[in-house]
Amino acid sequence: MALDVSDMTPAEAQLAQLETEEDIQHVLARGAAGVSLRSVTKQYGQFTAVENLFLDIPPGSYCCLLGPSGCGKTTTLRMIAGHETITSGEIHIGDRRVNDLPPAKRNTAMMFQNYALFPHKTIWQNVEFGLRMRKVSADERKQRVGEILDLVGLSHTSDRKPDQLSGGQQQRIALARALVTRPQVLMLDEPLSALDENLRVRMRSELRNIQKQFGLTFIQVTHHVEEAFSLSDQIVVMDHGHIDQVATPSELFDKPASQFVAKFIGDNNIFVGKVVNAVAESDGLETIELEVEGFGRIFSRGHAVPVGQTAACSVRPDLLNIVSEATPPDAMLVNRLTARIVDVELTGYVTRVSMLAEATGQELLYKVRTVEWSRSGLSEGQVVTLGWSAADCVFLPY
Repeated sequence: MALDVSDMTPAEAQLAQLETEEDIQHVLARGAAGVSLRSVTKQYGQFTAVENLFLDIPPGSYCCLLGPSGCGKTTTLRMIAGHETITSGEIHIGDRRVNDLPPAKRNTAMMFQNYALFPHKTIWQNVEFGLRMRKVSADERKQRVGEILDLVGLSHTSDRKPDQLSGGQQQRIALARALVTRPQVLMLDEPLSALDENLRVRMRSELRNIQKQFGLTFIQVTHHVEEAFSLSDQIVVMDHGHIDQVATPSELFDKPASQFVAKFIGDNNIFVGKVVNAVAESDGLETIELEVEGFGRIFSRGHAVPVGQTAACSVRPDLLNIVSEATPPDAMLVNRLTARIVDVELTGYVTRVSMLAEATGQELLYKVRTVEWSRSGLSEGQVVTLGWSAADCVFLPY
């Protein structure tokens, strides 16, 4: 007997597409799966939302798609989930090519930004719904829903409706509903954006712990840099429909690959100039000299491009040092410039000090522990000398 989908929401009706035993077995498959994108492009008429994406997400990893609004990260997530068709290329989940499979047959689950809980159903019914559509037996539904509600600490809410829960509780119920179907890949679209800062931090920890406990592949969209760093095994930085860098959080923090990444991940001071020399070092990198207008030579480490080519380098604000102008430069702090303090912002443990370079007027940022800043005796309007090493200065070839 066919299911009557006339009074179902689109999401409910989509789940009801599972009609064959083969479909059910695919959806109930256990274990994490990796995700691979091969030359994936999405166009809307003449507009290209994402172009020629190549990406491998290992099974059982936590991957964050990070970037500003409009960079293509949500489109990418929706294509993996099957909620957007792709214009060209291939998407593989595990060993299956899923280009032509509907969402319900991809062994995935989606946790939406607005949680998409069914307001007319109880919490138990919300969590149970996917299992009911997959024709799981009543006894197994009871066991699995009970287990997952216990896991997220909300068994006591099972008879309530979503509007009777807090935002954080609603988020955990949406997560429970996604996990109870035992997907191989869980996708999360800005799941923490509606929460206040304290709850956001707590829920980050919960998400990571649940991901580790289940061993699933999590793919999350976020524009929040701190969130991506705290959650991820792998961060994919996107800009204008392209992938700029794929790296671990520590690699991304220490070695941004482009000017865009260096700016986006956190207040890096960037200097643009021309390559004038490069010396190979024993660690496989090169010490590169940039001629930067107004500053002279700035030394950085990385892999050089040809002499005469325009490039850049970046140094994190916490790696700058305020030094005595009388102290001659050495190998430890070979880069020097003078700057005027224009603003001091106490943010808690860290103080942000905004400066303007005396030679060029370029804005610079210096970060220091608040206790150290308090001891320095410095204040707005004073001119200081900043120094930093070539090893702390990352070469940015493009």
